[in-house]
Amino acid sequence: MNVLHVVGARPNFMKVAPVLAALQRHKNIAQILVHTGQHYDVSMSDIFFEQLGIPAPDVNLAVGSGSHARQTADIMVRLEPVLLERKPDIVLVYGDVNSTVATALACAKLGIRVGHVEAGLRSFDRTMPEEINRLVTDQLADLLFTPSEDGDRNLLREGIAADKIFRVGNVMIDSLVRLLPTARARKLADLPDRYALVTLHRPANVDDCAILRGILESLLEVSRDLNVIFPSHPRTRHRIADFGLDPGQLRLLDPLPYIDFLALQIRATAVITDSGGIQEETTYLGIPCLTMRENTERPITISMGTNVLVGRDREKLRSELANILRGNARKGSIPPLWDGRTGERIAEIIVQQER
Repeated sequence: MNVLHVVGARPNFMKVAPVLAALQRHKNIAQILVHTGQHYDVSMSDIFFEQLGIPAPDVNLAVGSGSHARQTADIMVRLEPVLLERKPDIVLVYGDVNSTVATALACAKLGIRVGHVEAGLRSFDRTMPEEINRLVTDQLADLLFTPSEDGDRNLLREGIAADKIFRVGNVMIDSLVRLLPTARARKLADLPDRYALVTLHRPANVDDCAILRGILESLLEVSRDLNVIFPSHPRTRHRIADFGLDPGQLRLLDPLPYIDFLALQIRATAVITDSGGIQEETTYLGIPCLTMRENTERPITISMGTNVLVGRDREKLRSELANILRGNARKGSIPPLWDGRTGERIAEIIVQQER
């Protein structure tokens, strides 16, 4: 059985690693790894492959940046001959990036089966490009691997047949569990005793000068009570520079490799983010998370975990942070099947398809 994996952006890398490793234990499975090059910066890509133990890609499409339409189209055009040459029995796609939806579309046109890892997540906000990617991919996928019960419900409501849906847990937690001891052992120099760890990258937060200025001002208010460490996505760093904004005493860092970022995360007093994956990681780790979005496609991180949506409301950010500093942070629990064995469950389901 030939399984082809397609990844393109940093969140995909944490998800593909456990599935690659689990399928490698099955002798009848041949695997092909395609990197679309959607994230092309070395610090956002190559180092992640090395730390996560992912083999070098068999194919790199090298699409680079571009508008959503151009990037999606370029991936489809460059991927199609790879699919025709390699003839996979099934293609696995991950998460909600442009590489995911482009691959699902290309495979559907060629009659190749698709498995979507992290299916069923919904923010119900179609202004988010990721939401469009999720909706389209799930309609085209043949096997839908969901991380939690809400994903199952969303898919059933959208008319997906129940026998296509497999609740397997959160595969990204597999990578976290495996590398957590290494992150705990990582020595970090010049680290304050208490700090807020910040990540921001979503266009809705960083592409508008007035909005980004307001967020930075909110973070500067936070820094009066708590040191702020801010590993900056290249998009965010460029916007800060382009808009001529002053980050003041915020400690901006270059993007960090996975283990280094995890080492910062596990020691943080609080995490302030607009990332979906970090909402999940903080829930598993029991670290307070304040999400600067009005919605989330991961509601289980709110209902069971440590996540609180604060949007761009300065007062809410201030009051929730005050609760954390007083020791009154939300006490969460780990959702079912977030146990570090999701990759194994996905691999077993794929192997069963051949029987």
